[in-house]
Amino acid sequence: MTARIVKYALPVLALVLFAVAVAHVMSNSREAPPASAPRITPAVSPFAQAVAGSGIVEPRTENITIGAPIAGIVQEVFVQVGQKVKAGDKLFRLDDRELKAKLRIQEAAVDAALADLERLEHLPRPEDVPVLEAQVRQAEALAADKQQQVYRLRKVAAGGGGRVTDDELQTAEFAAQAAAAEFERVTAQLDLLKAGSWEYEKKVAQAAVAQTRAEVANVQTDLERLIVTAPIDSEILQSNVRPGQYVGAASDQGLLILGNTEQLHIRVDIDENDIPRYHLGAPAAASLRGDPEHQFPLTFVRVEPFVVPKRSLTGDNSERVDTRVLQLIYRVASDTAPQLYVGQQVDVFIDGAKAE
Repeated sequence: MTARIVKYALPVLALVLFAVAVAHVMSNSREAPPASAPRITPAVSPFAQAVAGSGIVEPRTENITIGAPIAGIVQEVFVQVGQKVKAGDKLFRLDDRELKAKLRIQEAAVDAALADLERLEHLPRPEDVPVLEAQVRQAEALAADKQQQVYRLRKVAAGGGGRVTDDELQTAEFAAQAAAAEFERVTAQLDLLKAGSWEYEKKVAQAAVAQTRAEVANVQTDLERLIVTAPIDSEILQSNVRPGQYVGAASDQGLLILGNTEQLHIRVDIDENDIPRYHLGAPAAASLRGDPEHQFPLTFVRVEPFVVPKRSLTGDNSERVDTRVLQLIYRVASDTAPQLYVGQQVDVFIDGAKAE
């Protein structure tokens, strides 16, 4: 009898207990989990009808990215993050030793060009004139002597007797002509010396001076460009430059970011689906993420009419990566606004009621 109970009753009991456990698990799985309270209460619009958007804090001047005009080694950085600067203040300086050496070479070329121009303007040298005048007198005397020899030979030949041949007379006449030509040459050379420099030689020298001075100015400009200065009155928001760092002239290399933070703006992105419900110049209010209860008013500044692709997605499953947004610029109008930082995101609600 006991054996029969063990053989048949225990398996039946195990099946019953298994069915009870399965039913219990199934009943618990159908119960919804208790809803957890949100860690931060979501922001609530202060307007009856509102267009919501995500905003980001930026300076009134927008963020200004500062780069290097030419590639080089950073020699000195004059500013640090958070520092206020005026327009024209030095930000950083690149290594200038090579350009300074080039400047000295160009300045020496200017001195040489000026000296050459001055030499041409002061010609002839007083010491050169007596030398040529003496050569002229010598040539004149030689020409007179040769001419006198021809006269004597002709006189002798005219007397007869055959003491002077035709060849001797002709040779003497040629020598007299050569002496006269030499006299004319040195006389013309003296006149040329006394006339001074040729006008066109002076113009060439003047052009050489202008060219070398332009090269000096070019090097000086390059030297000035090595010192990067602030374009406007602003605050240093971010610094990515250090002494000894090699920097290139790439347009996307932001070494410093600055902007005028005396007046902050908020750039608001509203979805293209909400554009029909937006009314130009509508008032708005913003709240910090993490502090939705503290809202502060915004004043409309402008709308940027070019609809652009959305850059920061919220993660909503219904949001596509090709979503486009209209960007609105609002000014933080209240002195009671909380502490804001450039780049900080805020929730913005824009009054969607149409003004009457």
